[in-house]
Amino acid sequence: MQRKKGISTRTLYKIFIYVALLALAISIIVPVGWVFLASIKENSEFYGNPWTMPKGIYFQNFLDAFEKAKMGEYFMNSILVTALALIILLVVALPAAYVLARYRFFGSKFINILFMGGLFINVNYIVVPIFLMFVDADKFLKAFAGQPFFLNNLFIVALVYASTALPFTIYLLSGFFVTIPRDYEEAAYMDGSGYFRTMVQIMMPMALPSIITVILFNFLSFWNEYIISMTLLTKDAKTLPVGLMQLMQAQKAAANYGQLYAGLVIVMLPTLILYIMVQKKLTQGMSLGGLKG
Repeated sequence: MQRKKGISTRTLYKIFIYVALLALAISIIVPVGWVFLASIKENSEFYGNPWTMPKGIYFQNFLDAFEKAKMGEYFMNSILVTALALIILLVVALPAAYVLARYRFFGSKFINILFMGGLFINVNYIVVPIFLMFVDADKFLKAFAGQPFFLNNLFIVALVYASTALPFTIYLLSGFFVTIPRDYEEAAYMDGSGYFRTMVQIMMPMALPSIITVILFNFLSFWNEYIISMTLLTKDAKTLPVGLMQLMQAQKAAANYGQLYAGLVIVMLPTLILYIMVQKKLTQGMSLGGLKG
C-alpha cells in the first residue's frame, strides 16, 4: 500500500509554533518601534496619520523631557536606587543561598520554608503596612532627633526593593548551587582554603551565569517598579516610572506627545541595552540549572 501524502502532525505543530512566535514578535516589535519613531517627531506630525514616518529627527523632545519634565533627575534617582538595591541584594542573597544550599544546620529547613513562603507574597499587598511603619518611625525620630529618615530616602527605597526580592533571588541561586558537585569544595579544603574563600573564589565564579540571570531579572523589576517608589517617595525625589506617570498626565493635557514618547524611550532604553548585552549569559544561566529545584 502506498502511504498517503500530506502534511504530518509534527509539521503542522512546527508551523503553528513559528506562526505564534512570529505574531508575538510582531506584537512586541511594532509598538516599541512606533514609540521610538514617535519620540523624534514634532508635535504637529501627530495630528495627521500616526503611522507616517517622521520628517526628521527632532531631539528637542528629549531635551525638554530631561530638563523641563525633570526626567534627567528622575533617571539618576532610578540608577542610584537600582544600583544600591542590586548591591544590597547580592551581598545578602549570595551567602544566604550558598549556605542554605550546601550546608545543613539547626533551623535550615525552617529558614528555607520561610523564603519559599515569601515567593507567594505579593509586594503590593504589604506596601501600606510598610508605609505606616515608616510614618510611625519618622514621627519617633522627629520627636527625639528632629529629623525624619525613612520616608523620601532613596537608600530606604533600595533597601525595601532588595528585601522584597530576597525570596525569589535566594530560591534561584540555591537551585544552582545545589547542582554543583561537592568535589570542588573538598579539593579547596584540602588545599587549605576556608569556607569564605571557597565561596568567593571558587563557588561564586562557577555561579556567574546564574548571578547574571538574577541581576537582569531584578534590574528589570527595580527599574520599572512603581507602587513602592510612589508610596515611599512623597516629595521631589522620584524614580523614572513615577516621573513618567506625572509626565503622561501633564503632556496629555498639554497635547505635547513628542515629549511624552521621549520619556517612554528614556525608561525603556536602559532595559533594552542591558538585555542585548547579557542575552547569551542569560540563556546560559537559565539552562545550567539556575531554575532547577
